[in-house]
Amino acid sequence: MGSNRKAGKRAVNVSVNADLLAESKALKINLSKALEARLEEEVAAARRRTWLAENQDAMEDYNRAVAERGVFGDDERSF
Repeated sequence: MGSNRKAGKRAVNVSVNADLLAESKALKINLSKALEARLEEEVAAARRRTWLAENQDAMEDYNRAVAERGVFGDDERSF
């Protein structure tokens, strides 16, 4: 599930290191754009961690089965 890039914007309050904020303003960094980009990365990473945790048992079972029996077509490969 990804975020809808056309979704409306919502004003929020955040606390930021004062020196970092001043430097970002001096460098003309768009704070909203930077936060949104980083938040997208954090959300994607959290989704990956959640998926891996939810599917860990199935992946271990699959890997165990492959180690024991191989994969379909192992006998047919010429490489």
